This record gives sequence, structure tokens and C-alpha cells, in this order.
Amino acid sequence: MSLAKTSLFLSITLLVIGCTDSKPKQKLNAQSLLLEKCSSCHNLDMPPKTSPDEKAPPMMAVTFHIRDFMKVNNPSEKKQKFIDFVTDYALNPSAEKSFCDKKSLEDYGVMPSQKGKVSKDELQAIARYMYDHYDPEKFMKLMQEQARLAALPTHKRVIEQKNCLSCHDIEKEKIAPSFKTIAKRYNVNQIDELSKSIKNGSRGKWEGFKLSMPPFKDLKDSEAKSMAEWILSLKK
Repeated sequence: MSLAKTSLFLSITLLVIGCTDSKPKQKLNAQSLLLEKCSSCHNLDMPPKTSPDEKAPPMMAVTFHIRDFMKVNNPSEKKQKFIDFVTDYALNPSAEKSFCDKKSLEDYGVMPSQKGKVSKDELQAIARYMYDHYDPEKFMKLMQEQARLAALPTHKRVIEQKNCLSCHDIEKEKIAPSFKTIAKRYNVNQIDELSKSIKNGSRGKWEGFKLSMPPFKDLKDSEAKSMAEWILSLKK
């Protein structure tokens, strides 16, 4: 084999080996990473929940704080600068880099370095998700919706939040009995019984309806009672 052919053969072989060995970068699930890597110290809810013994500020507060205090010349660069800052700070934290005020640093301290616990690629994915998810405009819309729901009578709020009308109607039978049909089965003294059925769900109670009603364990007793009272008011 000539030298030229040998060189060509080796080049092709190396190219094939290189293509075979190179693996496509795995797409990271940033939301899952945030939960896995950050939730032991930060509350991830929006709006956040706080507690006296929290180890670190809520992630929404962290995101808003960095966005507010981070200076950029061009607004279009803000997201990338945010990602770069979060990635660097998580690996190399210091009080000098922090945007926290003195009181927050005294309360929480400087976060420990995450070297060896999370990769740079993972941190970049987490930071990108933080920037997009904890968005001030999205937060304002969420708060407006919560205020709207809070202003509703309790039974109307529950009906919306639990999507009751996807199965029930007030007057017509759907895949579940109507609220008026339910009202006919119970007398006005059975509020507690109906409340428990609403909260715990039911199966096989209604002939002709195969669908089971799921339990709503997160309903407060007062909310279930309000629903029961409203349903029984339909007797009138």
C-alpha cells in the first residue's frame, strides 16, 4: 500500500473511531436537578414558603435579588450574566461576590461550595431554569390569580381549584351525578357525612356512574364543609 493510501486509510479510521467514541451531550432536566440539588436548603415554591429554621433563603428570593442587583450594560445580556454568576458562585462562593445584605449573610452565612456535588453543566441548566421560572411578571400574574381566588366564596374557589365541573354539573348529569342529584340524597343534617365523602372520595355510591371520585386530602375540613353546605342549599 502506498504512503498516500496508508495516510488516507489512517485518517478515515481515526475519523470513524472519533465519531463512534463521541457521545451526544445528554439533555439535562433542569427542574429535576433544582429539586435534587437545591431543595434540601432552599424552598422552591413560588410564592415561597418560609420557616424559622430554614437553612437558606427561598430560591425565588435568591433569583429576584440577583436579577435586581446584577448590573448589565445591555439587557439582552442579563440572562447569560445571571447564569454565569450563579454557576461561578455555587462553585466558588464568597461574601465579597454575594449580593446579599449584611443581615442576610449573618442569618444564613455564605453557602458552602458545591464542587464535587454538581457539575458546571448541571449548574448552568439550573441557573437557566431559575431565571426563566422565577420570573417577576409570572409571579405578579400568579399573585393576581391567587387574590382573585381568595375573593371568591369558598365553594366557588374549591370548584375552580379542584376542577369539579369537569365531572359534575349543577343540574345535568355528566360522568358524575349533578350537584342537585347529590343534594337529593342527603338531608340537611348530613353535612358532616357529605363533607367526608367530598374529602375522602367515593366508589360505587352512585348507580349508573362507573367513575370513582378521587379523594381530596389536601382540602381543609372547613372547605369540604362549605362545599357540602352549598350542595345542600341546592335543595331549595
